[in-house]
Amino acid sequence: MTTLLAVKEDPVKIDVPVRRPSRAWRVLGYLALGVASVGVLLPFYWMVMSSLKTNNEVFTVPVQWIATDPVWSNYAEIWRKSDMTTWLGNTVFLAAVVTFLQVLTGSFAAYGFAKIRFPGRDVLFLAYIGTLAVPWASYMVPQFVMMTKLQLTDTLWSIVALQAFGALGVFMMKQFYETIPDELLDAARIDGMNEYGIYRRIMLPLSVPALASLALITLVTTWNDYLGPLLYLRSPDLWTIQIGLKSFIGQYNAEYALIMTGSVLSVLPVVVIFLAGQRYFVEGVATTGLKG
Repeated sequence: MTTLLAVKEDPVKIDVPVRRPSRAWRVLGYLALGVASVGVLLPFYWMVMSSLKTNNEVFTVPVQWIATDPVWSNYAEIWRKSDMTTWLGNTVFLAAVVTFLQVLTGSFAAYGFAKIRFPGRDVLFLAYIGTLAVPWASYMVPQFVMMTKLQLTDTLWSIVALQAFGALGVFMMKQFYETIPDELLDAARIDGMNEYGIYRRIMLPLSVPALASLALITLVTTWNDYLGPLLYLRSPDLWTIQIGLKSFIGQYNAEYALIMTGSVLSVLPVVVIFLAGQRYFVEGVATTGLKG
């Protein structure tokens, strides 16, 4: 009697040498990144320095890169000559509400597209993502007519209704959710947890980096939005910081130092928020779309 033994051979591991760039190439790469960083940051530095100068010193030739006698009173003067409190308040409200709704609706819809099977799921997802290719100018007029019939024009809720849902957020979150193993969700279902509980107790805690990335992108987009508030917010007490600064420039077109001061105040909150959450933003962008 012959006994056949199946022998399982271990796969042969082959170490492939990884070619690392030489020291000279690394130095050149760091120099190139340094030059690019200076080119990106230089306009912001000039804006900050100009906000601490007088009007005559802003456009002097040669350029004065350092404010020798800082005029700190510009930051008090801009509040006196403009309605900066109202502009910033409206912008903060819109940015906070729109960001919260985008994160909530985007992550919830992405969970359905990524982890729940239903008829027409892939077709519906492609149709939804396809809206990213449609320019806003093509449906701007019918959208305005619809908002007028709903009596939402000249209210902050018109901007909230327009920007509370976004296909980009759904796409980003779906790509991240697909990296989470289905076995983890199946185990939760076996234990009796419903889909809402899985989304709230499992998916959201595991997707903090992706949620932070989506929140930062939405917040910056909403904060810098100009055309939407220009169309729908006609009352001065509803203006955002972008519309307010535009009106301030038209009224004080020769107050260059104050214009730069207002620009610094409009950029500063976004910079602070981004620096505070940059670790989550980088992690979320780096892990989105990678199969775990």
